[in-house]
Amino acid sequence: MTDTGYDAKTAADYRAAREVPQEGLTAWREAIAEHAALRPGARLLDVGAGTGAFATAFRDWYGAHVVAIEPAAAMRELIPAGDGITVLDGRAERLPVADAGADAAWLGSVIHHITDLPAAARELRRALRPGGPVLIRNAFPGRCERDLRVRFFPETAAGIADYPSVEVVTAAFAEAGFQRHALLSLPHQSAPTLAEFAARLRRDADTKLRALPDEAWQAGLDRLNRAAAEHPEEPAVSWMDLLVLRPAAV
Repeated sequence: MTDTGYDAKTAADYRAAREVPQEGLTAWREAIAEHAALRPGARLLDVGAGTGAFATAFRDWYGAHVVAIEPAAAMRELIPAGDGITVLDGRAERLPVADAGADAAWLGSVIHHITDLPAAARELRRALRPGGPVLIRNAFPGRCERDLRVRFFPETAAGIADYPSVEVVTAAFAEAGFQRHALLSLPHQSAPTLAEFAARLRRDADTKLRALPDEAWQAGLDRLNRAAAEHPEEPAVSWMDLLVLRPAAV
């Protein structure tokens, strides 16, 4: 996994600007329940856990024990370790866990930071119990038109174009014995209104926004603020893909 360069301030900004509140993740909660069937006591690997928003959600929603694996020290510091959540320093390509010890794995907005996808796939196959699924939440090239960042900062689509595609990810995991089980586009609500979304936005907390020239950043802010003024009741709803991979039947 690549170094995202998060320091304490950027990690805090990430938590404030990028974490989606649990009440905005209803569609995700339902889809994960369907495709992972997590029950109380299940063990879930959260690979690239960031500041722990989804780790907390998995614990709260399903009573799962979450192993949150995150390479950035500043991000790990903000994960609420303790009851139901174990925090470890590690990377997808070399997971610090035992063989066949997890029931499922979650990779949230991290697949584009993994430098060796086949190695990560092999590690996940090693770490998962037989039949354990891998759930990948990510923006994929050609499928990001309903992402709020792309809507208001269209130049970010060029950055997403360099991300691994669904086909590339599926092929890399196929080498480790996984096959595609489902591909869903799901909504999440980041804030009750576009104005609140704009107020929370932090350029440094998002690698796609950070890469924009200053003029493109300002133009996007202007678009967002105009839309917020014209549609004051519009919720900040964005869409992202859930790719579910399962070990191929023998």
